[in-house]
Amino acid sequence: MLQKGIGLFGILSWIFGLTDRSIALLSDGYLSAIDIVQLFTASFFFVSWIFLSPFLSFNSQSQRKVEGIRQKVEASP
Repeated sequence: MLQKGIGLFGILSWIFGLTDRSIALLSDGYLSAIDIVQLFTASFFFVSWIFLSPFLSFNSQSQRKVEGIRQKVEASP
């Protein structure tokens, strides 16, 4: 439960950060390379955070499949 709370807080923080960077990028009236690089970097870290969050459990799903196959193999004569 703590992991999911931290994951949700992180997602909300990254969304806030991306929104802040987007507003800063558009408020100047011109696009600078540094602003664009910062936005892409923040986007990359946001996507990485989502893939590492406990809401996506790729490992647990594949682990369950492996356990199911292992139990079938052990049960068969």
